[in-house]
Amino acid sequence: MTVRTHTPNLLARAGAVSAMTLVTLGGATLAPGATADAEAATVSAHALRIAASKRGAPYQYGAQGPWRFDCSGLTLYSFKRAGRALPRTAAAQYGQTRHVPASSRRRGDLVFFYSGSGIYHVGIYAGRSRIWHAPKAGSVVRLERIWSRAVWYGRVR
Repeated sequence: MTVRTHTPNLLARAGAVSAMTLVTLGGATLAPGATADAEAATVSAHALRIAASKRGAPYQYGAQGPWRFDCSGLTLYSFKRAGRALPRTAAAQYGQTRHVPASSRRRGDLVFFYSGSGIYHVGIYAGRSRIWHAPKAGSVVRLERIWSRAVWYGRVR
């Protein structure tokens, strides 16, 4: 009895699987755009940690850190320290981000609060419907639940 095998095809598939395993384990990717997404996720995670490290810093209108912040000053400072430049105001920051639906939000994305008159507040998404932000005069940088449904999400590129 003769057994026929498709050794070349099997080896080719095994080689491809091994190559993909090495690429995955090595931290690299082959998918177009995936490297940029992974880098952005790392930057956003770093910015989130920086914002969290400012817990308790007092709110001051127009302040951009390192000891006092307003809402957009905290996001600007956190991303600048993580290696990304953002504009000064919440509305301008929204204009510079890649807009993502709530279903696709990730830790480190920016959360923009809006009303009929436009964007009035920004924070950094921390997961589980919470943000790090500098809320208002008389308060401090803190972690808080998102209190409104009138929010948009933006991913820093």
